[in-house]
Amino acid sequence: MIISIGTDQKTKIIDELIFQLKKRNHEIMYYGPKDKENLDWTKTTINAVELVLKNKADEAIVLCGTGTGASIAANKFNGIRAALCNDAKTAEGARKWNDANVLALSLNNLNSKNLNEILNTWFSTKFLNDTWNNKQIKLLKKIESNN
Repeated sequence: MIISIGTDQKTKIIDELIFQLKKRNHEIMYYGPKDKENLDWTKTTINAVELVLKNKADEAIVLCGTGTGASIAANKFNGIRAALCNDAKTAEGARKWNDANVLALSLNNLNSKNLNEILNTWFSTKFLNDTWNNKQIKLLKKIESNN
């Protein structure tokens, strides 16, 4: 799977994220600083999400200090369902019930242990794809199209 990453800061947890994704045999497309510089979270999020919309990446992971800004920016795009997940239980629900295709993470709240738990759950949980949940996604798509 091709995963695009957008982050405004290059921290040790970003290195860990990239390591964990490669360990799971994902291809990485990285949009973020190369070292200590800070970038705009809006721009790095947009770059990562646009690859999903253009079918150049299967999913995206977007990060900023709280994860809130990145998730808000990602959710401005039709077809993106970004979920801010600070734990594995939230990641599970986002996948099962919301068919989330973008994982938003908080740089302030991540450590190696919870990152690994979130990623394990994110990649192992599938959308339930039943009548009720499909009805919810259909309603979200209707809202996106302003109808």
